[in-house]
Amino acid sequence: MRGLAVALALAAAVLTPIPGAGQEGGPAKPRDSLFVGIDTSGSFERDREDALTFLAYYLHGHLNGLGGLTRPRELFVAAIGGRQSDEPKAFRPIHDFMGKNVAQIESDLRRWYPPTDTLTDFNAFFAQVARIAKERNLVLSPITVVIVSDGVPDIPMRGAPPGSMALYERIDLSPLEYLSKNTTLRLMYASPKVGDNWRKHVRRQRVRLWTAENEVMKGWRAQVLAGMEPRDQARLWKWVRENVDFRVRSRAL
Repeated sequence: MRGLAVALALAAAVLTPIPGAGQEGGPAKPRDSLFVGIDTSGSFERDREDALTFLAYYLHGHLNGLGGLTRPRELFVAAIGGRQSDEPKAFRPIHDFMGKNVAQIESDLRRWYPPTDTLTDFNAFFAQVARIAKERNLVLSPITVVIVSDGVPDIPMRGAPPGSMALYERIDLSPLEYLSKNTTLRLMYASPKVGDNWRKHVRRQRVRLWTAENEVMKGWRAQVLAGMEPRDQARLWKWVRENVDFRVRSRAL
């Protein structure tokens, strides 16, 4: 009987989870809901080719948790643009990207998001992100919104010439402000000047903003080792974590 009691105690010790244990020895972190917007206006031309190739790696890496990248709880990808303001766009779900390699994702991105729109309307995109997050009950998880764009708003505004600060001040992040306890907006491929305009002139309170300027983004290709599978591209995924997925601190109010 004593031997049986000892065996049962050992089995219980093995099966009982350690308090606070989770991924990488710590508590399990809530998985982000990832929304990606791709600028489909003609103005985002100079860096478009590089951006779509990088985005294919980025999505593949996150969906498969490569190199320490977090797997998203949900993924939605849509165009940012239109032929008129407030034009809604279809958001492609995670199922359209799962199980595909980098080349397949890139091919789909180029086919689904050609540069055929005349306007860049960020506000319509943000409003749709908020609607989908609420409808799908994603508001309890962290939300990350990634914008692949030159970041220049292109919506007609009386008395505001192209590139004026008034256009940046018109960008409306209010739909995202109280969407989740942790909402991060990442802007890729804007120029340093445009990134600065977003930081200074786009009103926000709770939304965390991180900009990865176009000159920085071009550095990703140097991290890719020829002839190696994505799962073995440790340098690339480290670069992504430190330059694109940088953890942004809450803005002091």
